[in-house]
Amino acid sequence: MVDPSGALASDAEQDPRVERSRRVILEAVLCELGEVGYGALTIEGVAVRAGVGKSTIYRHWPGKLELVEDAFRTLKANVVVPEDGTLRDRVIAILEQVAGLLQESTYATCMPALIDAAERDPRVRAFHARFSAERRAVLVGILRDAVESGELPPTADPELLADALVGPILIRRLMLTEPVGPEIASALVDQVLPAPPR
Repeated sequence: MVDPSGALASDAEQDPRVERSRRVILEAVLCELGEVGYGALTIEGVAVRAGVGKSTIYRHWPGKLELVEDAFRTLKANVVVPEDGTLRDRVIAILEQVAGLLQESTYATCMPALIDAAERDPRVRAFHARFSAERRAVLVGILRDAVESGELPPTADPELLADALVGPILIRRLMLTEPVGPEIASALVDQVLPAPPR
C-alpha cells in the first residue's frame, strides 16, 4: 500500500528494520538538500549519504520530489499548543517553538533550498504551499478562536496577524542571517498582538 507521499507505509509498519532504514534515508535527504540545494539533489547522492543502494530508494519513492516531501512530513517537529493560559501565553509558546526550530534544526537549513526550488518548479511550489499552509494553520486557528471568543477585537485578521507574528523570525533567519532564539517571542507578541477589547 502506497501512502500519498509515495512511500510504502505497510512495509515500515510490518518490519522495524524497514522503518529504521526509511528514517536514515529521510534524514539523509534533508542533510543533502541543505548542503547542495534541490536542483543538485540526486537519488544517488542520497543513497551514498544514507549508505544504501539506489534501488532501495526507488523501491519506496518514485522520484526526488516524493522523497523530499516524505522527509519534510515525517521529520518535521510538531508545534505543541498549550491547552491552558492566556492567549498571549499560548502564542508566545508557539513562537518560542518556531524560533527554536529555525535556530538549530536540520529543517531550518533546508528552507532556503526549498524556497528556491519552489520559485523554479511548479510541483515543488505546490508542495511548499500546502506544507506551509498546514504549519501556519495552527497559529491561525488559535487567533481565529480568540476573535470568536472576544479575546481579540472583531476587526483582527487572524491570517494577517499570524504572518506578522512569524514573519520577523523568518526574515531574521533567512534574509538577515541573524541569530534568532525563543527570547524574541514575547517581544513580538507585545509589539504585534492587539490588546484585548475592554
